[in-house]
Amino acid sequence: MRVVAVQTKQQMRDFVRVPEMIFGTNPCYVPPIWLDEAHAYTKKANPILNNSDFELFLAQDDAGKPVGRTIAYIDHTFNQYYHSKIGFFGAFECIDDAKAASLLVRAAEEWLLACGMDAIRGPIHPVAENWGFVLESYDTPPVYMSPWNPAYYHPFFTESGYEKVKDLLVYEADMAKGYEIPKRHEAFAARFLARYPGITIRRIDRKHIQEDARAIWEISNTALADNWGYVPVELPVMEDMLKKLKLIVDPDAVWIVENEGKPVGFCLGFPDINILLKKIKGNLLPFGWARLLFGVKKLRDYRLFGLAVDPAWHKRALDALMYIHLYQNLRPKNIRMEANYILEDNLHIKNALERLGMEKIKTYRIYEKGLN
Repeated sequence: MRVVAVQTKQQMRDFVRVPEMIFGTNPCYVPPIWLDEAHAYTKKANPILNNSDFELFLAQDDAGKPVGRTIAYIDHTFNQYYHSKIGFFGAFECIDDAKAASLLVRAAEEWLLACGMDAIRGPIHPVAENWGFVLESYDTPPVYMSPWNPAYYHPFFTESGYEKVKDLLVYEADMAKGYEIPKRHEAFAARFLARYPGITIRRIDRKHIQEDARAIWEISNTALADNWGYVPVELPVMEDMLKKLKLIVDPDAVWIVENEGKPVGFCLGFPDINILLKKIKGNLLPFGWARLLFGVKKLRDYRLFGLAVDPAWHKRALDALMYIHLYQNLRPKNIRMEANYILEDNLHIKNALERLGMEKIKTYRIYEKGLN
């Protein structure tokens, strides 16, 4: 076994395809969109990596066959914001072999230590934009932009001195299994709008998605500033994310609240296209794009990706107003929705979701280790 830093085109191709090589036959594995993935690990194509130093590591067996991978990176925006020296790892995939995993982990640690970092944290994937290792429910596939991994990943890190730094929770509302919003919330929206006549709530405008991207960006950077691990998002990052979602967005799942015309809150949901990516095996060409485009309308699995309210409107239940609109407009589609990446200590959001009748179904864990 050995680990090499990716330098050649063949090594890059191997790096990109490692997850498929290891888990391609696993029913929980979902391929990425290969057309995007082939170029995603570059500063030019990735707004997050554009402001990071990074190294890609590939584990190979004695025959040169790829058996694992990871990326180590330094997010300068994060460290400037928190006045820290924390490095990250992500895109970790490996066969069930402790030696291969140990070589990858050490390679990432040594690179970050040589760059002057005090600690390493992860997994936080800067390309797939997902956080953590799945800690339970390994037999359920991930929704779009969320992780999946086998159970054997955790000992690779706990036995190398890594400790939990944060758990992220997943809540579910499945209308096909009888989920309904509690009755006491039904008349809430009318009472709220009567109390605050300047408030309006509208769907995202796909014809002016750049303007809505800016509104979501501005609200996020003020509303989420105190959340653990949050870093102010640069506008190109937000625009890039909404650009990815533009073709699959369901206006019934994206709501923007305005007070006298000024955006003060948003909720962002989208259909789980992972179901379609499995069917087309991640290939948009020659006809995968058409199956993706037309198949989106038939999906009943959704993800609630983000919900944020301007701090000036906190404690007025504006988040509940958006959720009620989300529920009322998606109810005719009989959907199942996951609310992902809920911080374990964010009692406000946890309690709100539980009051709305949602159930916790999954946990992701993020690890950290000191390097000194």
